[in-house]
Amino acid sequence: MAKHSKSIPGRGLRVADQIQRDLSELIAFEMKDPRVGMITITEVQLTPDYAHAKVFFTMLSDKTEDVQNTLNGLRAASGYLRKELGRRLTIHTLPELHFVHDMSTARGMEMSKLIDEANATRARDADE
Repeated sequence: MAKHSKSIPGRGLRVADQIQRDLSELIAFEMKDPRVGMITITEVQLTPDYAHAKVFFTMLSDKTEDVQNTLNGLRAASGYLRKELGRRLTIHTLPELHFVHDMSTARGMEMSKLIDEANATRARDADE
C-alpha cells in the first residue's frame, strides 16, 4: 500500500490504491493514444470527498517535449479513463483525474549521483 497523507482515512487510502491499480491497467492495455507510451502510475492522492484525484506518473524519458505530449494525451483521455473507472469501481463519487509528472525518481537519481561523487572525493582525500 502506498504512503499517503494522514488526513485521508483508511477507506480513502484503499480507494486511492484501487484507482492506481485500475488506471495502470487501463493505460497499459486499453488506451490507444500514441502520445501515451510506457508510463508508471506512482501514486494517487484522493481528496477526502473523492471529488478529485491527483495522479502522479513517471516515464522513461524525462525530456520536456515527451512529458508534455504524454500529459496532453492523458488529459485528452481523462474522460474515457474516468468512465472506465466508473465501470470498475463502486463508489458514490467518481473523482476528476488530474495528471502530474512525478520528478521524484529523477531527483533521487541526481541526489544519489551527488552522494557518490562526494564519497569518491572523500575517499581520494583520505588516500592522500
